[in-house]
Amino acid sequence: MISRFIKDQTAYTGGELTSHWAFRSFDLLGDSIVAFAGPCDVSTDRMADLVDVKANAPIWSERMLHFIVEHFGCGLETAILRQRLLVCIIQERLNSRLKGKTIRRKGDDLYEGDAKLSVSIAVQSPVSCMIHVGLNVENKGTPVRTVGLNDLGVNPESLAGDVMAGYLDELKGMAEARCKVRGVP
Repeated sequence: MISRFIKDQTAYTGGELTSHWAFRSFDLLGDSIVAFAGPCDVSTDRMADLVDVKANAPIWSERMLHFIVEHFGCGLETAILRQRLLVCIIQERLNSRLKGKTIRRKGDDLYEGDAKLSVSIAVQSPVSCMIHVGLNVENKGTPVRTVGLNDLGVNPESLAGDVMAGYLDELKGMAEARCKVRGVP
């Protein structure tokens, strides 16, 4: 699994959830997690979440910290489990940094009080599964009540590195756990 933080501001439009995006964009071939900061503008014609499409609820944020994960050789259910694992790691890393505030998870979304911090989706392509998690950095002009990492006093690049390291550690630990047990009759 390869990880990389992209320092250049990069926009997220939903079109990044296509197989081999990390390879085409950054020469990262294989399973990868890429993080970057930039605006988020996903119109309903690019959305994968059909409930949001039906509700005509596009996603917009002036600036988010984005994580895009690609795994080859897994199905959608496994991707959703990994998406939830990533969201739990983000929650854990945030709560360890905050004083007097608590980030709570509801499904694949994160909240501080009733303010939404994240958006998230897992999708399956013909050859891989993709995960996107976006965390608001700014909360100005969002279509729903939100909180941003700036409001929480959290540095996006530092958080990204910590989260990606935690995700890689969990995947390595799961691979080791799978290999270390003996078969039972």
